[in-house]
Amino acid sequence: MDKYKSPVYNIIAVPIEKVVANEYNPNIVAPPEMKLLELSIWEDGYTMPCVCYYRKDEDVYEIVDGFHRYQVMKTSPRIYERERGLLPVSVIDKDLSERMASTIRHNRARGMHSVELMSHIVSELTKSGMSDSWIIRNIGMDKDELLRLKQISGLAELFADKAFSPSDDWLEE
Repeated sequence: MDKYKSPVYNIIAVPIEKVVANEYNPNIVAPPEMKLLELSIWEDGYTMPCVCYYRKDEDVYEIVDGFHRYQVMKTSPRIYERERGLLPVSVIDKDLSERMASTIRHNRARGMHSVELMSHIVSELTKSGMSDSWIIRNIGMDKDELLRLKQISGLAELFADKAFSPSDDWLEE
């Protein structure tokens, strides 16, 4: 019996022009999260490849997972240029139904952010001296979400230097 080798051990650089979206991905990412994804790829590089199926008859790579990482390269000139138009791809060889199931598994496995864990992260960042503006910019949340997470944490010191009003004054630095 051959030893199994996961596709991630064979990442290839594929010209973005040879990558196409599938027609069945139900995953939608809101604009703030897309901006955060673009920032993440800009700051950290591509740390995860897109998962694709190679359609030999058309010589294209159809996305199974990673559509939004693909979209970032297509829509961000600075990332396209830095990456020289090459998308990191891990290729799987499965029939359509298995690719569809794989897409759903990838999407569902990412799960959702735990409010409790996010509150803890906000608390730790605040205690370590990160400003509200820094947290909003680097964690990808808006001021209302930050305020809610601080309220959930229940830690008075997170609000110690903030003014409370319906305005944005508490966010000013």
